[in-house]
Amino acid sequence: MEWMLVSLASLLAGFVDAIVGGGGLILLPALFATFAHAPPATLLGTNKSASVWGTAMATWQFSRRVRIPWRTMLPAAGAGFAGAFFGAWAVTLASPDFLRKLLPLVMVAVLAYTLLKKDLGLHHQPRWRGRTEALAACAIGAVIGFYDGFFGPGTGSFFVFAFVRLLGYDFLNASVSAKLLNLATNLAALILFAAKGHIWWHFTLPLAAANVVGSVLGTYMALRHGTGFVRAIFILVVSVLILKTGYDAFLK
Repeated sequence: MEWMLVSLASLLAGFVDAIVGGGGLILLPALFATFAHAPPATLLGTNKSASVWGTAMATWQFSRRVRIPWRTMLPAAGAGFAGAFFGAWAVTLASPDFLRKLLPLVMVAVLAYTLLKKDLGLHHQPRWRGRTEALAACAIGAVIGFYDGFFGPGTGSFFVFAFVRLLGYDFLNASVSAKLLNLATNLAALILFAAKGHIWWHFTLPLAAANVVGSVLGTYMALRHGTGFVRAIFILVVSVLILKTGYDAFLK
């Protein structure tokens, strides 16, 4: 029964993750509620072992229908991978507690900016080309990758927002590119968790299968309904993130 409940949560997480990121809002609380006495690192590692497959599937599906600027995003994914490793290393030296109260405030600013700029992310108009765009994407990958390794919540949404606001992408293209970088940062975290034995491998198969199914459905919806739909889901996910992180920071 336990694995059925968390598998359902993994399916929903894969659906949301495929569209705009934020699936951890669904799967992680389900894991922590179902296995309340398990080590947190093990639950985090098990979450990554499932979500990485859904993210990989979404990246592959999107790449068949939406052009990914590989010369820009592959170096950025490498920077994100390195940033996540350094972030995970840094968290062993310093506590991320100071980010708990800062994060909901940052997310409120992201949401407010998105709502005020009605046309934000509706049109795909990249600001740069070639090496300049690649360097900007690498900077985004390194900074947000570090954040993902150090703390983590909202990483996918931050990637999407950064690509829309800084690179001039629309929400659909930003979401597609964000998948590749999120895959890289998830792999970095997965390697670290696996090396320390913090993964329940017997749960990985059903959770990963459910996550992939959700990812396929989410990708289908994003491609079918386009940028406006992705923007709406982004606003919804960021709003939920504000409520969740705000509660954790100020009320819990």
